[in-house]
Amino acid sequence: MGKFKKLLYLTGVFFLASALALSAGAEFAGSETGARTEARQADLDYLYTNLKERHPDIYANTPESAFLTRKAEIESRLDTDSNAAYILDLQSLVALIEDSHTQLSISSIAEESRFYPFALNWFDGQWILSAAETARQDLIGAQVTAINGLPMAQVLQRFSIISSADNQVKLRRDFRQSCNAEELYRYTGVVSGDAPLILTLRDSAGQEKDLALNATDSAGLNQLSVAKLSDARKSTPKTAQNSTYYSAMALDGNAYYIQYNKCAEDPELPMETFCARIQAALDAGRYQRVLVDLRNNGGGSDGVIVPLLMLLREELDTTGLQVTALVGEGTFSSGIINAVELQEMGCVLAGEATSGSVDHFGAVNVFQLPNSGLKAQVSSKYIALSGIFDAAAGKGVEPLIPDVVIPQTLKDYMDGRDTCVEKLLADPAGIKPENRASAPLTRSRFIAMLYDAAGSPKQTPEQLPFSDLFGIEWYLPALSWAKDSAVAAGTGSDAFSGARIMTWQEAAVFLVRTVQAINPAPEDMTGSTPPEALLAGAWDEEAIRSAWKWGLLPLNADFTVPPTRAQGEAMAEALHQAK
Repeated sequence: MGKFKKLLYLTGVFFLASALALSAGAEFAGSETGARTEARQADLDYLYTNLKERHPDIYANTPESAFLTRKAEIESRLDTDSNAAYILDLQSLVALIEDSHTQLSISSIAEESRFYPFALNWFDGQWILSAAETARQDLIGAQVTAINGLPMAQVLQRFSIISSADNQVKLRRDFRQSCNAEELYRYTGVVSGDAPLILTLRDSAGQEKDLALNATDSAGLNQLSVAKLSDARKSTPKTAQNSTYYSAMALDGNAYYIQYNKCAEDPELPMETFCARIQAALDAGRYQRVLVDLRNNGGGSDGVIVPLLMLLREELDTTGLQVTALVGEGTFSSGIINAVELQEMGCVLAGEATSGSVDHFGAVNVFQLPNSGLKAQVSSKYIALSGIFDAAAGKGVEPLIPDVVIPQTLKDYMDGRDTCVEKLLADPAGIKPENRASAPLTRSRFIAMLYDAAGSPKQTPEQLPFSDLFGIEWYLPALSWAKDSAVAAGTGSDAFSGARIMTWQEAAVFLVRTVQAINPAPEDMTGSTPPEALLAGAWDEEAIRSAWKWGLLPLNADFTVPPTRAQGEAMAEALHQAK
């Protein structure tokens, strides 16, 4: 099937997560309080109006009344807010959308903010102190359980007011990347007055102690002697993130590794050239598996990866190569799309939950506030991968959870080991797709089940069976068989709508057509009448009655809700037995 080529551009707009860092807001024109308040009001109105006009569904997660209440709160302190507090006020309004791609640039507050000398990281499901002043380096690696008496879960909840995160992994990542900014703690009420920031730490022996931190400006912070967790690492694994857009290398005689960090064409190494090098390496070696690492891919243009997907599809079809994709907290935006595409090819996902959501708003546009010069980016469309790919069926605005969860452990990090890669190499037989038996059954997956029940007759099509296929799907042979054998004719305009959730009536029709295609003579298994819920609104009552009497439909199913994958397997097995 690898010969079929079709571009996969889902977002249609180039997006980089770092875009906001490039935009800094200017201080408001006019020194008089009245002029400043008027300018702030104008920017606030402009921001809200543009969010309403540009965003595809601004009230998807938060009612309009909450926006108006928040806007009124901001207006009540326009003349008293500091510049930093006002900017965070604006971002708190944007954050109500709960869209990770829609946010205001707050980078300019760094010019007037102070910082605490520490950093955090996330290992083993815990917050770990990963940097501190050299005098307190004995505490580095300890678990941070609370800040100013608030458990870490409550600290994150406080920070959620200014985070545009649409899931908890993204919120955690946002907090980690800004966890030393004093202004954020003051705005969220974690710290007040001149009180220090107090971290509650628990060491490996279970002993608790406090670390009191005072904030300093950026110049003072740069003068401090700071120790980092990374300084104590024994080594760095060769699969650690590098500075390239994409790179590849052999890990050993059996495994080949591809690191894909940025959904963009490298001006020094076009993707087609890169893929030619990979093809040459695969042809020359005897690799049994390929790892595609998306753990640090924050997005870009989802279509750049197409040549690589087509290359891997060809290898899967012709050599039986095993392909595993790696995802993690850093996988976001178009990186999520590419990860789901790899799943759609039949590849297993391994690693950790992503900060990007499966279904998400995206395809951003940028606009600028007229007085402050602050820039905002706003999504222009909703990208529902669950309606495009079988691999995303039943998922929504939630992190992409890999089939095999393999977190990076703190011990392995310190030893210079890549936990995920090493476990994958050590146990290739244990890497299997998640069953997801309770997930909704899609049209494409059910056809694949019927194809297996029919004996998986060999397919050698010269073109894609339906117009809405990409050419990479694991179930392509099944759809070619279904079309050629008249089991499935599509949904119009030569499309198939493979990600659409099956109805019970569609299942009955496909089952009966499969019976007709393989020419069995099934016996009547029941003389009862199909339930009314199954017959209601039937457009092919004869197929329903035939599938029912042949025992191909489950007797005790709830026919008021769509079938699950497990029920699809049961129907396919009943068909197999009926042969």
